[in-house]
Amino acid sequence: MRVFLGADHAGYELKETLKSYLRDVGYIIEDCGAFRLNADDDYPDFIGEAIKKLKKSLEKDADAVAIVMGGSGQGEAMVANRFHGIRAAVYYGGNADIIKLSKEHNDANVLSLGARFISAQEAKEAVSLWLKTVFSGEERHKRRLKKIHALYKGI
Repeated sequence: MRVFLGADHAGYELKETLKSYLRDVGYIIEDCGAFRLNADDDYPDFIGEAIKKLKKSLEKDADAVAIVMGGSGQGEAMVANRFHGIRAAVYYGGNADIIKLSKEHNDANVLSLGARFISAQEAKEAVSLWLKTVFSGEERHKRRLKKIHALYKGI
């Protein structure tokens, strides 16, 4: 599986940690920036790039996801969710069931992490759980996803 990573200055260190961790456990990583710590950078630049690359990969039926990081993860998810076919879920600690449900019920293809709210170890555990969780495929969830996709028509 290919994992696209994107982060601004607030998520930079966590991205670097997860990049190494994910490579070590066998994922193909594509780092979409930030490539250095710059307190003046803007998260839409890096998150947009990661999501564009994810979408292109998904169009080829590739097995791919994105993990994006910022201070809270909220703005990063907002950027990701602007793209048709992208379903970003935010996690910044707490009950890990929310991570599983984002995949099982919503088929999330982007995980947005709030780097200022979770430790590197919590992030590794969350990412590991998220990556191994699969969409349930239940009819009610498929129906809801179709409705989400239909909302994009005419926008």
